[in-house]
Amino acid sequence: MFKDNRYLNYDAAGFRKDLIAGITVGIVAIPLGMAFAIASGVKPEYGLYTTIIAGLLVALLGGSRFQIAGPTGAFIPILLAIVLQYGYEDLLIAGFLAGIFLVIMSFIGISSLIHFVPRSVTIGFTTGIAVIIFTGQLGNFFGLTGLDKKEFFHENMIDLIKQFYTVNMFSIFIALIGLAVIFILPKIAPRIPLLLVALLIPTIISVLLFPGKVETIGTAFGGIPNTLPGFHFPQITFTKLLNLWQPALIIASLGAIESLLSAVVADSMRDVEKHDSKRELFGQGIANIITPLFGGIPATGAIARTATNIRSGAISPVSGVVQSLFVLAFLLLFAPYASYIPLAAMAPILMFVAWNMSARKVFVHILTIRTGDSIVLLTTFLLTIFVNLTVAVQVGIIIAAISFLRKMSGKLALKDGKLSEVEITKIGLGDSTSIKKYNIDGPLFFGTAKVFEDKYPKFLSTGAKIIILDMEHLSVIDATGEGALSALLDDARKVGIKVIIKRLPKDKLSLFKKSGLYDRIGKENFFM
Repeated sequence: MFKDNRYLNYDAAGFRKDLIAGITVGIVAIPLGMAFAIASGVKPEYGLYTTIIAGLLVALLGGSRFQIAGPTGAFIPILLAIVLQYGYEDLLIAGFLAGIFLVIMSFIGISSLIHFVPRSVTIGFTTGIAVIIFTGQLGNFFGLTGLDKKEFFHENMIDLIKQFYTVNMFSIFIALIGLAVIFILPKIAPRIPLLLVALLIPTIISVLLFPGKVETIGTAFGGIPNTLPGFHFPQITFTKLLNLWQPALIIASLGAIESLLSAVVADSMRDVEKHDSKRELFGQGIANIITPLFGGIPATGAIARTATNIRSGAISPVSGVVQSLFVLAFLLLFAPYASYIPLAAMAPILMFVAWNMSARKVFVHILTIRTGDSIVLLTTFLLTIFVNLTVAVQVGIIIAAISFLRKMSGKLALKDGKLSEVEITKIGLGDSTSIKKYNIDGPLFFGTAKVFEDKYPKFLSTGAKIIILDMEHLSVIDATGEGALSALLDDARKVGIKVIIKRLPKDKLSLFKKSGLYDRIGKENFFM
């Protein structure tokens, strides 16, 4: 079905490079997998299951040599909303449906349409997600107790303020150590895996200096079992399908965007054969169908981990396989020790991820240019934070489409044209006063048809017996535009005016013939 050239000329030297890269990425993926799962409202081991299973399947079935898949920060708000509203079991169903949507997308060529999502929409919801992730960790950072995760941002902020009297100074100390490691370590030892060290040092200090003073993975979730996840097919009902298809479609769309963006970034970092976008979506789809059957949450291509994979020397998908096996080994051998990790040590890691994904410079740039894109950006951003990602993306795209149509409506120019002696002689039927010529420049489609229709009175009230429409610079015409022309033809015939089409681009002629407009105007009235 898909041709795979990712293993051409593979040898032992290549395997050694992939082995090192896979272990390096695995070290990064372990703390992120647990952190993203906790932030999504589920147990940390589910993030590890996702890293193992989805990472393995995308490496084997995906369309990129270097793609590393797993749980990502972009999914956190929508996954948390599903868990809070429907529960963990229905989250698995949503992930399963998202996988089916992704497979369908791979076959119908939806990958090319992803590029039409406006940048103002993607930056808006990405920055909104970053705000949600960052503020969502304030409770763990300050060690607050009595917090209940709620569906809406403002409710969580109000609850945070109310419970601030429960602040734990030990948690703050642990979190500040983690932040210090994140800021200082890259400057003195850039090759050491940053996030793992940022997790280990606070954990060791917590265990040695003040055990039992801060909440840990063990006290909050009962620890992490060192066993493989069991197979479980979720109970899917018609009611659940009705409730979950829309969130699942958002998960699939967001996953497709992030996966393809990650693959493009990987292509730009290494001069090899470019990724296969259809195969990439297929691999992501299969991964998201299988992963929920073993308790995993939705996954997608992870840009930061994929970049780490490339920088570590990966040359094939084998590095992704090694990454999954490394995380599996950690789960089987060391998972019980993860129960000692303080939640306050996880908070700086997620805050760091949120800060990096916020696209704050681009956000400010789009906002300051004060165009329709600024409105789209701000609307998507605010709706992501205060309502939910599903509504934000839908409204953002609708506003962007309306803004686009307004811009395009101004691109249609209808100008009086000058008649040449050749035209008067060739067309005949009277002197130049009985002929009127108009140049139609730009797109004639559903977004500009009203502008064209508003010119009808001018076309028909000049006293001319012949109207020439010069369409040399007609860029686009659709069925609505053809309908507007048809209406003009009808009105012109009622008052005895003949319509002639001049210099219609050949690629636009097929619509005229299919619609019957060509025959109605008459072959003799087309001057190509």
